[in-house]
Amino acid sequence: MTHPTVGQTPYRFQPDPTWDHFPGDGPLGEAVGVACDSQQRVFVFLRSPIPVRVYEPGGTLMASWGEGLFTRPHGITIGPDDIVYCTDDCGHAVHAFTTEGRLLFTLGTPGKPSATGATSIDYRTIRHAGPPFCYPTNLAVAPNGELFVADGYGNARIHRFSPEGRLLHSWGEPGEGPGQFHVPHGIAVDADGTVVVADRENSRLQLFTAEGIHRGDWTDVARPCEVFIDRERGLFYVAELGFRAGRWPGTGSHTLGQPLGRVSLFARSGKLLARWGGEGDPCAPGDFFAPHDIWVDARGDLYVAEVALSGGGRAGLVPESCHSLQKFIHVPEQLS
Repeated sequence: MTHPTVGQTPYRFQPDPTWDHFPGDGPLGEAVGVACDSQQRVFVFLRSPIPVRVYEPGGTLMASWGEGLFTRPHGITIGPDDIVYCTDDCGHAVHAFTTEGRLLFTLGTPGKPSATGATSIDYRTIRHAGPPFCYPTNLAVAPNGELFVADGYGNARIHRFSPEGRLLHSWGEPGEGPGQFHVPHGIAVDADGTVVVADRENSRLQLFTAEGIHRGDWTDVARPCEVFIDRERGLFYVAELGFRAGRWPGTGSHTLGQPLGRVSLFARSGKLLARWGGEGDPCAPGDFFAPHDIWVDARGDLYVAEVALSGGGRAGLVPESCHSLQKFIHVPEQLS
């Protein structure tokens, strides 16, 4: 069975039906993150007893690991050297592994949050910015090997580390102004060193130098969770949670006309090139309920992980069987 293409020419994609075996309530658990290594193996980060599962691009399981290592899986990134970085938000740490699951080093002190006043993953409980980490969310690897961590739910900071894990610099504080954050949830670094932060609850992408100097905002996004940069082609892929899922009590509910879960593709200039999702059935192939993570492999194929359950499925917004991972195959322009 094939599904209609999504996106806009020349950025069109075909939902891959062979990757529909990740329902949110399935035995594999909820897929919260996804990344590919240099061999294009797909690493799925799951809130499950076995949190890391490794697949061939066609969907065949190759390996699994990570039992007992995480309090709550949140984000996964793989560097060009194939180091696998796994962010444990409720464990207040980021762990670096080989692709086989051997621990290399850890950023932060597992189980010991920094003092920010936060009492939970509700960013509204933060009283002030603090050092690493308090419910960190995601990590990005810069072209020079430096590591940037978005810290995250219980803090309002970006932390810059050397490739060896030495803290170099931090910036950010709670708020809505330039260089301030309400849930710096996702992060990526462009080829020129520009740091792009998905400032989720402020519904914007903030752009910075590596030193934390604010360079501008992109606001045509709806509660962005993560951004992936194709540095070679200058393309920015954004997973947008939208205004239906993952709302804290008292922060409002979806109203008519507000964007729902979707994926957007931007040029390096900030020009919107393609967008899809937020239409009709959020559990239908090619549409979304709660996009949480995004990755593009060397072929230009796209993976989107969704928080179908913790994003609100149990509240009755969607069936608990709603997908938590989709693959989209890039359709060449001449075939679209």
